[in-house]
Amino acid sequence: MIDMHTHTIFSDGELIPSELVRRAVVHGYRAIGITDHADFSNVEHILKNVSKAKYLEDELDIQVKVGVEITHVPPRKIAPLAKMAKDLGAEIVVVHGETINEPVMPGTNAASVELADVDILAHPGFITLEEAEIAKENDVCLEITARNGHNRTNGHVAKIGMEAGATLVVDTDTHSPGNLITRDFALKVAMGAGLTEKQAEAVLNNSLKFIE
Repeated sequence: MIDMHTHTIFSDGELIPSELVRRAVVHGYRAIGITDHADFSNVEHILKNVSKAKYLEDELDIQVKVGVEITHVPPRKIAPLAKMAKDLGAEIVVVHGETINEPVMPGTNAASVELADVDILAHPGFITLEEAEIAKENDVCLEITARNGHNRTNGHVAKIGMEAGATLVVDTDTHSPGNLITRDFALKVAMGAGLTEKQAEAVLNNSLKFIE
């Protein structure tokens, strides 16, 4: 399992990084991205502290990628914040997409897929075909999520993403221990979104781009 979207106590997650990573190892993770919720008020705090979790790579058989999830930031401010995060050392920049579960500002998806500094547009809800095509052009991955609630539009995301030829990935958006999954379960999440087993396997393999 390669999962580039998880949270710790540095935002609204339940676990400190060490426990999150240890539990990920038990689930068979090859790599994990710690991407706590960020805006201009806390991005430096998150990256300064979560980066210290890299020490776990010396002790455990897993790659730890440090990043942020830009969350509920007005669309016009996403670009400067994504650049700031990368300049501060973020290895992964996720943007909290227009899920139907939360009042995300319209235009967030469109702003995010245009940016080279954005790696993943998380749970993008009813993303349009045009947005997905732009995501393909700019190498922004579209997320099929295992998280309850946000996953209600997985079928739409998978359909539009495949039609556009965009890169799809499966992540968990983990906030608590029970949110972590195995690779076999991730395959079922992708197939549950309407993909064939062969397509689902290819989607899981797309996350290899994030590891060394």
